[in-house]
Amino acid sequence: MMIHAHRRSLILVGLCLSLFSNAQTSKSMKKQNFDLEQQAVLQAVQQMTDAFHRKDINGVMDSYEPNALVVFDPQRPIQDADSLKERFVQSFGISPRFEYGGHEVFVNGDIGVHLAPWTMTATAPDGTAIKQTGLSIAVLRQQKDGKWLMVFDDPHGQFLLEQ
Repeated sequence: MMIHAHRRSLILVGLCLSLFSNAQTSKSMKKQNFDLEQQAVLQAVQQMTDAFHRKDINGVMDSYEPNALVVFDPQRPIQDADSLKERFVQSFGISPRFEYGGHEVFVNGDIGVHLAPWTMTATAPDGTAIKQTGLSIAVLRQQKDGKWLMVFDDPHGQFLLEQ
């Protein structure tokens, strides 16, 4: 039962679909020759990742538009900012770390899409090692000031393939 509770916690942290390390960002950007707008989308995702790893809830929330939709559990999106904040803070309890196996970024006008397979490692309160994988799908919108913010965040893009 304890493992099941931890697995549910992992799903909570899965929302951080877009999280990746600085080294991977630089490597992916050079390897894939992302243009300036694609790099800006990746940077927005990186800022959220960095805030999440620091357990900086304000930094995490500042990465999303006010009415953003986040899928913590497959097929169960959350849009209420207070509920999102609560779920993020809850996920900090297992100190998850995300690494990505690559990135695809597409930009069309003021809309950006970020796709990335991820691996998450964490430690349950009882010391049990936790590892989970998935496919992150995030949609970002460029704001009037040029900043990119997430409007849709689904770390469970692989869900339908697992059925």
